[in-house]
Amino acid sequence: MHDNQPAIEKASHGRLLLPSLFFSFFATSPPGILTGLLLIDIGFTFGCPVGITGQLNTLSYIAAVGFALLMGVLSVRFTHKSLLLMGLLLLNVSAVGCALAPNFSLMLISYSLVGLAGAAVTPMTFTLIGEHFPLEKRGNAVAWIVAGGSLTYVIGAPIISLIAGYRDWRTAFYAFVLPVSLVSFILAYVGVPRASRVPQSTASKEVYLRSFKETLSCKSASACLIGNILRMASFMAVLIYGISFFRQRFLIPTNYASVIMLVAASCYTVGSLVTGRLVSKFGRKALTVVTSLLAGIFTISYAFMPNLWLSLASNLLGAWFFGMTASAASSLTLEQVPKHRGTMMSINSAAQSFGSAFGTALGGTALIIFNYETLGTILGALGIIAAAIFFLLTADPAAHQPHNN
Repeated sequence: MHDNQPAIEKASHGRLLLPSLFFSFFATSPPGILTGLLLIDIGFTFGCPVGITGQLNTLSYIAAVGFALLMGVLSVRFTHKSLLLMGLLLLNVSAVGCALAPNFSLMLISYSLVGLAGAAVTPMTFTLIGEHFPLEKRGNAVAWIVAGGSLTYVIGAPIISLIAGYRDWRTAFYAFVLPVSLVSFILAYVGVPRASRVPQSTASKEVYLRSFKETLSCKSASACLIGNILRMASFMAVLIYGISFFRQRFLIPTNYASVIMLVAASCYTVGSLVTGRLVSKFGRKALTVVTSLLAGIFTISYAFMPNLWLSLASNLLGAWFFGMTASAASSLTLEQVPKHRGTMMSINSAAQSFGSAFGTALGGTALIIFNYETLGTILGALGIIAAAIFFLLTADPAAHQPHNN
């Protein structure tokens, strides 16, 4: 249904809709947390070094990029709810497959389904917000969805560590990842209302191509995609390399490092929620520009600070502003092409997965050849460039829409 549908129809969602979407996005993170915490244990089980076992995430990212682009096609033919449920079902299948995998090859195949699931769940959660929430409530809804992804680290990391310490990594898949995936599937099935549009089940190839062409031909939409690639790449300096920096530079023990991870995730979560309150006051574009700029600046600064506390403060401020820019940029991207929201958010999901892979690879290369200061400078600069792109090349179509749209 077009974006000018009556507000009463868009506000007719049930009370379970936002919790369902929140929990759906929440469910995509536990597999990554588990592999991040227990990569050494998984490698030991299969007799593989950490460098090889780490390719679980690489393959998952690659699968996510390809499938996210396919989702742009599928979103034209199938309802957004059915695609969301498909992604959540893949999470359940992946959890069972990983827990039962008898060898590393089957583990790779099973874990790659996490990438496929994320490529389906992520764009559909945001698309369903655009489909069912009125404009004035979308910013806050997006903020809660973004917070769901980071809140998983606050809740999931200690639970997974506790389960694995008591038993092993397979039990963590059974006892945490699978139940979370199953509950999210049930909640989405019950809580997400039927589609408010009729899918084009007999759409031709030209219809699919037109949805991509009209999306990518929008200058502002394309700029959002590029900006999101760069801000996600910049975020890897905090998400992937931040803890290693503190452990190596300031010799922080592992238990203290885990506390830093939880605090950083909390800062990201609160930052994203705060943005939901500020969108209507300052605008999606302005918040995206300012927060991306500040996130990039603090990313650069934390690597150069002379002592632990100053460095930690910069790192946590970076996490806070990355949470803010994730929420603001997602809200801005959601409004770019209302006619093709499913396609737009699917392409955006592919762009963000590519940005994560690019930032991880670029940061690793900088660290191997140079040092953490170079890593922080390069990835932080990408956040600043993203801010410039958002400022110069994007527009907020929703800024000129009446709030009852």
